[in-house]
Amino acid sequence: MITEIWRRATATQPAPPPGLVGTIAVLGLVLVLYRRCWPITRLLVTITHEGAHASAALLVGRRLTGIRLNSDTSGLTVSRGRARGPGMIIMLAVGYLGPALAGLGAAAMLVAGHSIGLLWLLVALLTVMLLLIRNFYGVLVLLVAGAAVFAISWYVPPAWQSAVAYLITWVLLIAAPKPVVELIMQRRQGGDRGSDVAQLARLTRIPGGLWAGFFLICSLFGLALGTAVLLPSLIALFRPMLP
Repeated sequence: MITEIWRRATATQPAPPPGLVGTIAVLGLVLVLYRRCWPITRLLVTITHEGAHASAALLVGRRLTGIRLNSDTSGLTVSRGRARGPGMIIMLAVGYLGPALAGLGAAAMLVAGHSIGLLWLLVALLTVMLLLIRNFYGVLVLLVAGAAVFAISWYVPPAWQSAVAYLITWVLLIAAPKPVVELIMQRRQGGDRGSDVAQLARLTRIPGGLWAGFFLICSLFGLALGTAVLLPSLIALFRPMLP
C-alpha cells in the first residue's frame, strides 16, 4: 500500500483547461463570499493559520505544546520560549501570512503537475497536526478533513482529484485576505486585544494598524501572484490595460 501511495503521490497530471480552472476559481470565490459557506471555509484558513504558527515556532526553536481549533472558527497555538525577541515576533507574524503562502506553494505544485501529490501532502500535514491538537473539536475537525482528503486521494478518479486540489488552492488564495479584513473591522470597533496584531504591536512598538495593513497587502499580493500562476491567460488578457 505504501508503494502505491508513493506512486500516486509522485505521479504527474496534465493541467486542466484554463476554462475549468477559471470555473473552479469562481466556485472558490462563492465558498469564501457566501455567508453560509464561510464558517466552513474559514476552518481551512484557521487550520493553515495555526499550522503556520506551529511550523514557525519549531523553526525558531520554541517548544510547541499544543494547538486548539474552536467551534467559532478561531484557533490558538501555544508554545514555550522567550516571551519577547525575534522568535516570538516571527511566530506571531506568520499566522496571517500562512494561507497565502500555503496557497502559493500549492499553486506551484499544481502547475508542476502534482495535483494528486498535493492531496497526499495535505493528508500527511493533517495527520501531523492531529498529534498536536489539544481539544476534542479540533480532533474532530482534523479527522473529518483528513478522512475526506484521503478518500478523495484514494477512491475518486484523477480528474476529480485534480479539480479538488485546484479548489483547495483557490480557496486558500481567495480567503487569505478576508480574516485580515475582519480583524481590521474588529479593531475599529475596539475589540482587538489578544490578536496576533495586538501582540505584535506590544512586542515591536509598531502600531497594530500597520501590521494589519502589511498582512492585507501580502495576502492580496499572494492572490494576484497565485492567479498569475494558475491563470496566466487571464493576466495576459488584462495586460494591455495595465500601465
